[in-house]
Amino acid sequence: MGDLIELMRARHITSQILKQQAIALGCHKVGIAQVSPWQEGDPTSPPSLQRWLNRGYHADMVWMSDHRRQDILKVMPGVRSVICVGINYYTPHKRPSGQKFAKISRYGWGRDYHRVVGRRLKALALWMQAQEPTIQARYYVDTGPVQDKVWAERAGIGWLGKHSNLISRDYGSWLFLGEILTNLDLEPDRPHTQHCGSCTRCITACPTDAIREPFVVDANRCIAYHTIENREAKLPNEIAENLQGWVAGCDICQDVCPWNQRFSQETDIPDFQPYPENVAPTLEELATLSVAERDRRFRASALRRIKLEMLQRNATASLKASKQITQRHLHEPPRLPQDEFPSESS
Repeated sequence: MGDLIELMRARHITSQILKQQAIALGCHKVGIAQVSPWQEGDPTSPPSLQRWLNRGYHADMVWMSDHRRQDILKVMPGVRSVICVGINYYTPHKRPSGQKFAKISRYGWGRDYHRVVGRRLKALALWMQAQEPTIQARYYVDTGPVQDKVWAERAGIGWLGKHSNLISRDYGSWLFLGEILTNLDLEPDRPHTQHCGSCTRCITACPTDAIREPFVVDANRCIAYHTIENREAKLPNEIAENLQGWVAGCDICQDVCPWNQRFSQETDIPDFQPYPENVAPTLEELATLSVAERDRRFRASALRRIKLEMLQRNATASLKASKQITQRHLHEPPRLPQDEFPSESS
């Protein structure tokens, strides 16, 4: 009874005040989802994750099958609300054209997002608990069994695109996501509606057909999965032959997205500006990279998850493939004519 009374007193932390604090701490998007039973037929419900797992689309990512991911109450008993944040990481730097260059996903150009986003969420959680000690606040930045994109959609930050990334009206899909689980009963936001319409550019642009159907990605076919998570000494032939220079992640499905082509805007967070050698390294230099050089180039970077031998493997495979393909196979995302943008009413 005492805890309930204290929580009642703590309700001066309204959703509006909490969002203002999150923005003040450097978050670009903030939304709140209420923890409630999933509705039957909801396409973003946990059973969708189970269907994806049943099809083996998680490849070797065994952590995706953690049962807690499908029931947030098992992650934090007593959770009533999920505070979701999105932080823009886009910078307007262009990759040079040419088969000699390696491609690194934009998310890995600058400082490790776990640290940058985590600092902001930790500060927000501490601020909440400073208002009243009985407030529970547990934060995650891609570090726990939480479906961050699903909760971000429920919190109104954006919608799940056909490439399975979250898309925002304000920043496209160039958002890092994080969340705070709390026992506060906050006023929720309205879940975001879908706005991909009939567009299938991400699906048709994928060189390995990893997007098996709208909103469903098979990691076994995904370049990003194989360049970051696949620990085998050799990449599958169908991946190696279609790398198109990618050595760390892949942005193809995001580069062709009309929402990104129109609404991307440069981040105001200096930590996400690229390290000087991350935008245009050559495949040759990465294929022969030393331990010392790797540590220097990727200091405090999320790319440190990629072991040196994996990076060398990816670059070597790209070099081999580049000698076997013509210029027409290289991916350079086209700009969309004005009349090809998905309808708002879709």
